[in-house]
Amino acid sequence: MGAADSMLDVRIGFMPSSHAIADDEHPGLMRAGERASAPYVRDNVEHHICGAVDLCGDDTVRPDLIRYGFDTVDLSQLDPLQQAFARIRDAGHMTEADASVIRTSLDGATLRSAGAGNLTVLHLADEGLIMRQSGPNGLSVVGPTSTGMNGHSAATSVHADQDVYGTPLTQLMDGRAPSLFRHDSPDGRNSEAALMLVNLWIPLQQLTQPLVLADGRSVDRRRHQLRYGLATESFLERDDDTVINDIWTFLHDPAQRWFLRSEMDHRSAYVFDTLSTPHGSCTLPGEDVAEQCYLGLQDAEEAAAAGDTDVLAAAASLVAERVVPAGAPPALGEAIAAMLSVAHTAATDPGSVCGDARAEWLVASQSARRQVVRMSLELRLVVSVESPPAA
Repeated sequence: MGAADSMLDVRIGFMPSSHAIADDEHPGLMRAGERASAPYVRDNVEHHICGAVDLCGDDTVRPDLIRYGFDTVDLSQLDPLQQAFARIRDAGHMTEADASVIRTSLDGATLRSAGAGNLTVLHLADEGLIMRQSGPNGLSVVGPTSTGMNGHSAATSVHADQDVYGTPLTQLMDGRAPSLFRHDSPDGRNSEAALMLVNLWIPLQQLTQPLVLADGRSVDRRRHQLRYGLATESFLERDDDTVINDIWTFLHDPAQRWFLRSEMDHRSAYVFDTLSTPHGSCTLPGEDVAEQCYLGLQDAEEAAAAGDTDVLAAAASLVAERVVPAGAPPALGEAIAAMLSVAHTAATDPGSVCGDARAEWLVASQSARRQVVRMSLELRLVVSVESPPAA
């Protein structure tokens, strides 16, 4: 199947062009708001419908870390790592013990990428190992503030995680980062270095709100890449001179090329350039229906737990009458169908669901809803890169 057959129209968040201002410290470039004003309180997201290639259905495109800025790596043979991922997915949060297993398993590992290059892990960043969760259609399933490694929502706007010329890399590396790491920045480029600072992005499950990544070659960096000051007090412990994290945000342009995987689990992970690659969560076709089913089943579960057959029947019937959207990716469509089936059971026999079958039905409903919650882990690594063969 080719790219044209696997295109999805997805909703992606960008920085509004109205927020772009001249960057006086970097003439000719732009930034999103004054650095001194971070954190910014304005609504900084403007959504666009963009065509994205679903790599689950396309065998003609093989992204790689050097050319595209992202790739996938195989983690399936690292048994302790897989066991930790399964525990985190089932528990819905990450413990310090599991974080230690993740770090130990990856330290010094050689990871085989789909683009045919090997990555050797030389260093794991001390900070930045976090878990993110998001419900379908961007529904919040975490609290208003993150707590350490846990409680982070999906990133709603396209960004790149570090400015190689900014904080904290300038302080941590005495200004040497631009010459040591490969990067593609609006005001400089290093395409010769063998070292890269990368994100390892691990999907515990992602039938909704999948990660979407841009082919870096399709981005006009001087026109569409903006410096941005991200305040980190709520989730990182830093000194005053590094509390503002210098990152990148992006303006939308129709020429940008986007890629995703509509079904992916923790046997493989994305690896992408922390310093350069535009990425964020996106909304798939059908997620609006998944959200409605999720919320409707949540109401039905409350009614079943209270033994209220009338409210249960009404809530379940609203869900059961929906249909799987024709444009939804196959895996998401199956997950929606599972929620519809659970709702149909309660709508047709609310008395039983409020009676002897209550415990079994509640487990089935909660399991069906859980399948449409995006859960992922991410951390940062320094790797040496074996370049892929020429295309």
